[in-house]
Amino acid sequence: MEQVKCLIIGSGPAGFTAAIYTSRANLSPVLYEGIEPGGQLTTTTEVENFPGYPDGVLGSVMMDDMRRQAKKFGADIRYGVVTSLDLSQRPFKAIVDGTTEIEAESVIVATGATAKYLGLPSENKFRGMGVSACATCDGFFYRGKDVAVVGGGDTACEEATYLASICRKVYMIVRKPYLRASEAMQERVRNTPNIEVLWEHNTIEVLGDEDGVTGALLRGADGSERTIDIMGFFLAIGHSPVTDLVKGQLELDEQGYIVTVPGTSRTNIEGVFAAGDVRDPHYRQAITAAASGCIAALDCERFLLK
Repeated sequence: MEQVKCLIIGSGPAGFTAAIYTSRANLSPVLYEGIEPGGQLTTTTEVENFPGYPDGVLGSVMMDDMRRQAKKFGADIRYGVVTSLDLSQRPFKAIVDGTTEIEAESVIVATGATAKYLGLPSENKFRGMGVSACATCDGFFYRGKDVAVVGGGDTACEEATYLASICRKVYMIVRKPYLRASEAMQERVRNTPNIEVLWEHNTIEVLGDEDGVTGALLRGADGSERTIDIMGFFLAIGHSPVTDLVKGQLELDEQGYIVTVPGTSRTNIEGVFAAGDVRDPHYRQAITAAASGCIAALDCERFLLK
């Protein structure tokens, strides 16, 4: 059975940053990239708000840069999925792809979170070409254009009001006759003149061509259908943290995110740390994920030295 000082589960900005820092600390980290090497950013086109890339960068290119930087300092980055993790005692035990066994003195969980989508084939077809789950990340590309936001909760209202500040018009597609958001967020929507709420509507199809999204086909509660002309289609119906591996072992909040000691990456199990979107239901940005990967690496280093 292979024995390692630091096992990092998951890639993306959090995992790769943790690998950079733990490598430089001579912890010889082993990182398993998971089912989606590079994380959610590999499905994003242009990233314009990450420091150090003044001309923007493709998400896949940025993740490759981080991977190469981690490998430069000696991180052992492997393709594979950790299918089982036993945190009941140290050294912790992990099984990769159902066969390979590893013992680790410490573990950094950076498995991320996945945005919830409607499940439409056309939605997947135009992902990264007008379909997005992050208005803060991609809204800039639709400055002065018409866009739509799907959802009726606080996140949807927040994304709609943000987009309304840069876009010409924002449609909110709400399947119920009311918003689930807090009264304060509802008031913001009501007071934003270029937001139009389409009550009791569901998206039947995302429309587009070779250049990207051009509209959406909607169906109302009465069965009637209508088409709206838009260039951006934003999902705001929630995220799901990837925590199946640690359920019943690490403390999770009511949404399923890993709970950490405030101001740190420490979990309820000594020697286990969490970084990135798997512990962050609020910000979900590449820069905050990278920062938490740094924090997790430093916490892990101090733990192992102690």
